[in-house]
Amino acid sequence: MTRKPTGPVPTPLADSALLEIGLRPGDRVRFRRREGGAWQEGRVECRERDGSVGIRDERGSARALPTDRLQIRTTGKRGRTVWEPVADRASRDEQLGIFDR
Repeated sequence: MTRKPTGPVPTPLADSALLEIGLRPGDRVRFRRREGGAWQEGRVECRERDGSVGIRDERGSARALPTDRLQIRTTGKRGRTVWEPVADRASRDEQLGIFDR
């Protein structure tokens, strides 16, 4: 008996849609369910048809959230972990991953 994969299957097209807004599958992000609520963390999975970002939260639940409600975990100027709004990252014009290899 073969097991079917759970969740979306990444494709090059889906990955390029994420790269357009500065994200990659597996990136750590955080979000709030409501204004002033506690932050919850998750991992990026895909870009949805409506432009939102598909993420999987800590409990394994799938969510689709707009970019203005997400922050991505990154490293600051002094090597410290900082959270950057995804909307800010998407508005910047940069080449991601050019030095990662």
